[in-house]
Amino acid sequence: MQQPAVPELAHTTTRPIHWLATATALAAVVAVCGFLQPDSATAAQNDHGRIGTRGQSAAPPDPATVRFPLVCGPVKPVVQHKAVGDLDGDGRPETVAVVHCDAGTGTPPSGVYVLTQTPGARARIVATLVDPKDHYTVSDLRIRGGAVTATLDGYSSPDVPRYRPDIHDTAKWQWRNGAFVRSTPADAEARGV
Repeated sequence: MQQPAVPELAHTTTRPIHWLATATALAAVVAVCGFLQPDSATAAQNDHGRIGTRGQSAAPPDPATVRFPLVCGPVKPVVQHKAVGDLDGDGRPETVAVVHCDAGTGTPPSGVYVLTQTPGARARIVATLVDPKDHYTVSDLRIRGGAVTATLDGYSSPDVPRYRPDIHDTAKWQWRNGAFVRSTPADAEARGV
């Protein structure tokens, strides 16, 4: 057997203390990263750049705290999209939530609900913009200028496959005289939707 030309260096041999030091350093890095996480992102939109009245901030209603009027059988309702804005001009934000049954497969119909919350009270549903019984799926939910807009995809008959909607509509809801009034957005007519 031939001896190596260079003698074995002490720092090239791993010992249990080396593994312990490496594991400790890695655990420290993971712990520091856990503390330095950024704030969670939200898709909230505020039309007026302020929330609340008289300078006090108000949190928007949380859809996770609301029981939605969907019959889902053994599965639970899931909030697919949400948008936040002041829809009635009172200075407090409302949340609009697109909710459907968590079917796992297929295209379950959506419901669109407006949630409000007064200080000290629980969030509650104040309006249903799209009823799941209408068999629409809802996408592209937005709040702009106090109005809610969404794209609605539906079916002209029960014979149309549920994965291929053949009705596509754009709807706009605005708070007028104590109720949400539905219309077609002007830009949707110009685009030929």
